[in-house]
Amino acid sequence: MISSNWDAVVQRAMRTSASSVAGVATGLTGGVGTPSTIAKARFGSHERMNDVAVLGTDLLEAVRDLRREGRSPKEISRALRARPSAVAEAVRLLAREAAPSSPPTGPEVVGCWVNADWHNELIVDGHPEWPRGDGVARGCDGLATVVVARRGRRDKVSVCTFLVDTHCLGVKETIGPRAMAEGELGRFREDVFGAYALPPLAVPIDLARQLVFGAVEYARGLGFEPAKDFAHCAGHLGAWHGECAIRFGRMGKPMYVAGPYDDAPRVVQTLERSVGRGNYDFVIGLAG
Repeated sequence: MISSNWDAVVQRAMRTSASSVAGVATGLTGGVGTPSTIAKARFGSHERMNDVAVLGTDLLEAVRDLRREGRSPKEISRALRARPSAVAEAVRLLAREAAPSSPPTGPEVVGCWVNADWHNELIVDGHPEWPRGDGVARGCDGLATVVVARRGRRDKVSVCTFLVDTHCLGVKETIGPRAMAEGELGRFREDVFGAYALPPLAVPIDLARQLVFGAVEYARGLGFEPAKDFAHCAGHLGAWHGECAIRFGRMGKPMYVAGPYDDAPRVVQTLERSVGRGNYDFVIGLAG
């Protein structure tokens, strides 16, 4: 059995997502009692900038300095009198630059797995070879669990696990690196993915790399850093150079679903600063 509260973390996130989205659906159809069980605010679309060539060195360095001071993208935009889209792209470039990586000739990848629902409500450009589930909502849309095992020392394997909020917050939890006998890997995998309705999918390391690093970059652009132990696990994913075929957010738009232990007001305030009113959704599920 895994020693962390991983199963509880995943189940809590899934229950929060399922109950909140169900509340939204009920609210949209005028269900009785919805106001006492869910609070929802809906905003507009977020314009993304693709032409990085227009970003100058001076802007990048200025954004770098202000990010070190803890400034949000919106605050940086105001301080520099720069377009929000240009600042957002600069933040993404800096995140790519700072992403941990391992040498291309790292330990052999023994296996890589992700939950079958990883792609729900994401936009994936190309890559029809990437395994994915049937797309049916099962209460875990916006959540991805990634397990990467590499060859370790003394006939062991080294395993890292990532819990990813693909709609907003990026990497929320990590486990590892953890050494175990290769024969124990199957049981470990069953424990990690036990909260999901479908068995995990074996996937190429490139998918895992893009799913995790891409989510970290997306979340950083919104003002959120990955879990504190992320750097200890990131090397298992291998080198990443910023290429990502996955567009994060719920169909491309930031969507925050509050968990029971989140500081929801702080998260919403961060979104207000980073992308502004009209550019994100949030759902807060309440007991009742």
